[in-house]
Amino acid sequence: MKVILFGASGMVGQGVLRECLLDDGIAEILVVGRAPLAIASDKLRQIVLPDLSRLAEHAGALQDIDASFLCLGVSSAGLTEARYSELTYDLTLAIASTVAAASPDVTLTYVSGAGTDSSEHGSSMWARVKGRTENALLRLPVKAAFMFRPGVIQPLHGVVSKTRSYRLLYLFAGPLLPLLKRLFPRHITSTEQIGRAMIRLARQGGPRQVLEAADINAL
Repeated sequence: MKVILFGASGMVGQGVLRECLLDDGIAEILVVGRAPLAIASDKLRQIVLPDLSRLAEHAGALQDIDASFLCLGVSSAGLTEARYSELTYDLTLAIASTVAAASPDVTLTYVSGAGTDSSEHGSSMWARVKGRTENALLRLPVKAAFMFRPGVIQPLHGVVSKTRSYRLLYLFAGPLLPLLKRLFPRHITSTEQIGRAMIRLARQGGPRQVLEAADINAL
């Protein structure tokens, strides 16, 4: 398979990239990001694009993509709904639409979040915006589209969040996560499981388009 990955420097994206590099069935991984990654692999190609909304300028490199993993995301803390929509809905749809136009047989997988509001009318701002984003992605003319809604994510294999508050949370709560995962397996997944589940969906499809943590772990 040929895979394109967005958000490879984030916590989830780091885990997905690791699993793609380890998977013998993936021949090429194209990472698109605002800054280069300090990783060397014969399978890895990079497009450094400070303004991701200009992805269409690289449409030639987006052809014959089998899977697109959308791991972009920002915290809604301190943002207005308009600004959060720009960074979440507008940017994600611009990227996904560009990939879909170049590779209509692509399988898209988008990392959303537990509690996302598919009705788009709930009281939670971030959940409304994520729901609108999911719904728009599901309408794109592609081979398949899947929405991941993980809850608590356990970072594995040296994966680190870019968000300071999350780093502090994992520093103190991290030792408890393996125990919590055994106690609440339906609500906790890992960066490794997310990456492996994405790859499996790209190869084989899945039972449903919207997947919660338990579905991701089962895959």
